[in-house]
Amino acid sequence: MVDFLANYGLFLAKALTVVGALVLVLIAVAAVASRNKKDNKDGYLSVHSMNETLEDMEHALKEVVLDPEVYKHQLKAEEKQDKADAKARKKALKKAEPVPEADRKRVYVLDFDGDIKASELEPLREEITAVLTMATDKDEVVVRLESPGGMVHSYGLASSQLERIKRQGIPLTVCVDKVAASGGYMMACLADKIVAAPFSVLGSIGVVAQIPNFHRLLKKHDIDYEILTAGEYKRTMTVMGENTEKGRQKFIEELEDTHSLFKEFVGEFRPQVDLEKVATGEVWFGRRALDVNLVDEISTSDEYLTKACDEADVYLVRFEYKKTLQDRISEMSVKTTDTLFTKWAGRILNPRLLAK
Repeated sequence: MVDFLANYGLFLAKALTVVGALVLVLIAVAAVASRNKKDNKDGYLSVHSMNETLEDMEHALKEVVLDPEVYKHQLKAEEKQDKADAKARKKALKKAEPVPEADRKRVYVLDFDGDIKASELEPLREEITAVLTMATDKDEVVVRLESPGGMVHSYGLASSQLERIKRQGIPLTVCVDKVAASGGYMMACLADKIVAAPFSVLGSIGVVAQIPNFHRLLKKHDIDYEILTAGEYKRTMTVMGENTEKGRQKFIEELEDTHSLFKEFVGEFRPQVDLEKVATGEVWFGRRALDVNLVDEISTSDEYLTKACDEADVYLVRFEYKKTLQDRISEMSVKTTDTLFTKWAGRILNPRLLAK
């Protein structure tokens, strides 16, 4: 057993070395791919009917569960009704009469999965621009938002994109299934209605900055690091240089000012919120967030959109960038690496697998 564990440990070390080297290569490839994606704006708008998707799922289930004759009878009845509806629409168009379906509400669904840089901002801008060419005040835009927050300027711009929808008078709903904190909540608070899952995380109305400082380490080894600036507060805090109390206080003032702007922003779009109570940097789970008016309704996005399909035409709108061969190779490599790490981590964490 000892020899086995020693050999296994050696093999694992080699495997991790190979995987580590692969990860470094993938990081470089991903960086190049990301740079190319920014330079290459070519893409296309993908639109899918969620009503049709739901109907297809229903038919797939009925085909297996129901008696074949019963299913066939229902299918014929639906086809007959569809033909009758199509005939009525055609007749109405010939007589220049309003078509009933034309007055049916439309719901446009956008997805935003935010990282620290709000990288999903670019497709979001394109999606909103496309939706605003058709949407009216009778329709609704639903944003399925997931984000723990990130850079102030990035999430500020992402919030401004959602504000475009509001300025055009189109009802805006934000659904949060997992998290909308800090910059994520900055975006969410623009909604006319925030729908949150029971244990989603919301809030974190605060600002944070973490800066490591290596000045004492450099000083210990007699290494000088100089910063030359023009302007009293051009650089208040540094990583390598010596930080002063004056610079530190100025930096804190800037953080406080950013926090004030954040609170003003939330207060403007959610006046029902008690800012003194919620703008402390704390987070709340969905049910508790409802108690402090951070959200308006407790529900998952699945439940909300399924209900919407009963009374509206629901469309999933996504702007997709054209993927190059390099992009595809990068994605495939990342997935492979992730699978390897997950597999090996599972073996390490589960001792019973070691004896096999």
